[in-house]
Amino acid sequence: MIRQAETDLEAELNRKYPGRKVWVEDGAIVICISMAFRKAGGRKEIILPEDAGAETPRPQPQRPLVAALAKAMLWQEMMESGEAKSFEELGKREGVDRTYVRRILRLATLAPDIVEAILAGTEPSGLSLRALSKNIPLMWDEQRKLFGFGGR
Repeated sequence: MIRQAETDLEAELNRKYPGRKVWVEDGAIVICISMAFRKAGGRKEIILPEDAGAETPRPQPQRPLVAALAKAMLWQEMMESGEAKSFEELGKREGVDRTYVRRILRLATLAPDIVEAILAGTEPSGLSLRALSKNIPLMWDEQRKLFGFGGR
């Protein structure tokens, strides 16, 4: 869209932000930038294109996912070492129900690249603890497909 700048401000904005759709309308500065949305931890994040002129923030890990992964790894170690002998014993020790222990322990079977993506905050949009708490396939390729990582 090419149009004549109506004000000095509009001309200055177009000079400062070339390639953007910038104009003044009813006293307001209008900047049109394409963007996408990503669901992360129950909230939406705005993803700007690389040439948007703004510094792209580093992805932030979802704290609930990271905490659940940490529990899963710790509890797995406790079960393997014999420190805890059953889900029920571990649940009593941690002050949670044994079914919660079982759901969280399933996370210890996630493919390493899925764990790395969660820790880096680069997991697919919409991946949540609720989605991960369901039946997790044992085969890593199936996990990748189920959770949106694509097969490897």
